[in-house]
Amino acid sequence: MQSVGKRQFTEVAKTATRQTLPLVLGIATLALAAGELWKNDWQHVALWFIGLMLGMALYHASFGFASAYRRMIVARDMRGVLAQLLLLGLTTLFFAPVLAGGSVLDQEVGGAWAPLSVSVAAGAFMFGIGMQIAGACGSGTLYTAGGGSLRMLVVLFSACGGSFWASLHMGWWQQLPSHEAVVLSDVMDWKSALVLQLGVISALAWLLGALAKPVSLPAPNVRTPLSRLLSGPWPVLAAAVVLALGNLGTLVTAGHPWSITWGFTLWGAKAAQALGWQASSSGFWQGGFQSDALAGGLLEDTTSLMDMAIMLGALCAASLAGRFAPKWDFPWRSLVAAALGGLLLGYGARIAYGCNIGAFISGVASGSLHGWLWIAAALPGTWLGIHLRRRFDMAD
Repeated sequence: MQSVGKRQFTEVAKTATRQTLPLVLGIATLALAAGELWKNDWQHVALWFIGLMLGMALYHASFGFASAYRRMIVARDMRGVLAQLLLLGLTTLFFAPVLAGGSVLDQEVGGAWAPLSVSVAAGAFMFGIGMQIAGACGSGTLYTAGGGSLRMLVVLFSACGGSFWASLHMGWWQQLPSHEAVVLSDVMDWKSALVLQLGVISALAWLLGALAKPVSLPAPNVRTPLSRLLSGPWPVLAAAVVLALGNLGTLVTAGHPWSITWGFTLWGAKAAQALGWQASSSGFWQGGFQSDALAGGLLEDTTSLMDMAIMLGALCAASLAGRFAPKWDFPWRSLVAAALGGLLLGYGARIAYGCNIGAFISGVASGSLHGWLWIAAALPGTWLGIHLRRRFDMAD
């Protein structure tokens, strides 16, 4: 009996160590990076902690776009998509007066505006396929990889490669048929545009609610508010509110909405440069913004900075929840799907000017019609991706 007790104590101690060590390392990294960023300006520090908050909210609520679309199509379970519509509606409501004003705290602000183009539609379609094969969208890849999923690290590396690869083809894609960005607040006054957008979002929520099948809800988890805040799980609707506030905070602090996949493109380019690639060989990387980002550090670019903070926030959240347990135990088919899905996800996001966050949520909330084009093209890709998942023995 004594030896059994010792073994049990040893296992508990090992489990505690496995969770405490990454938590301590995560907090230390967050603190050190915040101290380094403070030397530059307060905006970078603020964005660092906004990213931390976003990562914790995404992880604790398992706020995924890929799984939500899949459940909607396969099982008519609309809970995840309805939470996304809440996120979309709140972000639209928060953005409208800020973008109409044009500046906050003496800083100019601009929306996620992009053309209505073949490249947006083609990229979103690719992204829809890729996120289903990969098992996550752009933000989902970050928080699941940060939370300890080694498979999602494969997706992330492949997405960076695919996004960089697409950047080398941007000149060709931009020559295809395209119409300049259509922004509702340019067509009508911003208050009318806001009412129109919220009306469309509300109508979609009503329609999806009417089509939804009843879903049995799990028994409520009785925990103290502080315990649930730190270690989860969070209600998905509460997470939607946090994500909307985080996007608003990003707009006010950085001057642009929250985005994800530009960070993938930059990371891929940095890796390629380290392997000998010359930026002078690409017209895309000669642009002022791209050239400056490539020349600067990873923490100098706001999207790259926030992506890293999201991963660290998810790492801390997983450790607090006692679920940080990296394992390399997935079959080879799943590994192939991760690599292929990541490539499609990254390539599609680049030519579509963003992913589910940067193009859809931030685009629609900015009043840009390309955001609606993005989701209209991503859903057929999602349907195809769901069917392709089965080729890799992946469950619905």
